[in-house]
Amino acid sequence: MKSRKRELKGLLFLLPSLIGAGIFWMIPFGDVVRRSFFSAVSGTFTGWKNYATVIENQAFRLAAGNTLRFFAVCIPILVVLSLLIAVLLTKRKKGMQLLKSMFLLPMAIPVASVVILWKVLFHDQGLLNHLLSFISIRGTDWMNTDASFGVLVFSYIWRNLGYDIVLWAAGLGAIPGALYDAARVDGAGEWKCFFCITLPNLLPAMFTIVVLSLLNGFKVFREAYLVAGDYPQNSMYLLQHLFNNWYRDLALDKMAAAAVMTAVLILGLILILQKLWDRN
Repeated sequence: MKSRKRELKGLLFLLPSLIGAGIFWMIPFGDVVRRSFFSAVSGTFTGWKNYATVIENQAFRLAAGNTLRFFAVCIPILVVLSLLIAVLLTKRKKGMQLLKSMFLLPMAIPVASVVILWKVLFHDQGLLNHLLSFISIRGTDWMNTDASFGVLVFSYIWRNLGYDIVLWAAGLGAIPGALYDAARVDGAGEWKCFFCITLPNLLPAMFTIVVLSLLNGFKVFREAYLVAGDYPQNSMYLLQHLFNNWYRDLALDKMAAAAVMTAVLILGLILILQKLWDRN
């Protein structure tokens, strides 16, 4: 009886959030799913035609390919690099808070300032090309070549590195120090402690960090859009550019179908990651 009362109290506390999520997220997404099966012009039922049109669309293929490539490159680099830095900062007790704050500074910089920084560094007459000229290397217009993809990757890692470091540091702080002491008494070295103690205990934090890094990756569109506009160089043309252009052209049926496909893909990826983590 007491357990049921506790469950009821918990549900009552969750009810406002569930109502808000239903009104502002689930119901609108349900309408998006509905629109994906209807024509935006005539309102007639078209079945899977919108999905077939989207899959055959060259712009969608380019945007989806670039987005997948972006995440395939960025997420592993960000997760591994932030973990290594967090481990080093945890071992260095002195000045740890100051160093973590320094890594978090890029997140506090407004997007407009980041865009100005992009232009100062990577413009055809920018600072990077000016520095390269001193060592007799010919510069290039970084934002109008395939190198723009590297700029996009660099910007994402630079802005999100500190956030992931703080999350890793929280996970490292929750590991009991007695485990390391016992392992060292048995003759375990630093690498063995890392692989046998640190990594297994960080698996729950790793799942959260990977998912948050995946979701934060979609925010890089703001900088890319402000720098290059609606139609940037092909290597940095992302799904968000496609959605923005289709919304401007009122192609709501194609946009709805593409949004449903993207949401299903992201949800499926998160569920796969969760199953992999649960097994471990």
